[in-house]
Amino acid sequence: MTAPERPAPLRKTGTLPDHARAARERKRAEAVALGIDDAFISRLVDEFYTRIRADALLGPIFTAHVADWDAHLVRLKQFWRSVLHSSGEFTGNPMRTHMALPPLGRAHFAHWLDLFYATLADIGAGTAAAAEVGKRARMIADSLLTGIATRDEGLAGTRAGAGLPWPPAAENRT
Repeated sequence: MTAPERPAPLRKTGTLPDHARAARERKRAEAVALGIDDAFISRLVDEFYTRIRADALLGPIFTAHVADWDAHLVRLKQFWRSVLHSSGEFTGNPMRTHMALPPLGRAHFAHWLDLFYATLADIGAGTAAAAEVGKRARMIADSLLTGIATRDEGLAGTRAGAGLPWPPAAENRT
């Protein structure tokens, strides 16, 4: 039996203030205007992780740590909707999860980004959507790599992600 495509959002404690709710709605509307809607996110995640599973470098890492791919894909879609739509539905700690994996380095994250950018291009993401989603993916890879490197190397690791590849469509590399 497969997991539902989009489960009910997880609820955090407390009530969301009106200004925060408005900011979330604005963020989602901006993303949707670029073509980054729920269907786009679902297609991106499905296609990207199909490639990851078949990849010689990254596939074995994921295979060793993901027991239920249907549930994992649902969780990844929640994560990306939270990142791209500010939906607030994802709860978790990706840094802790990645730190618990076997040693991951720049080559892993650079390869992950290359596959991600290729997936964006292949699914026909428009230039603005590819740039926005690609920049977000790069920020995430940079953050995770920097966290791992800082844990392992101390302050010397704080710029570990500086050399990671940028998405081809990104014009503003900040």
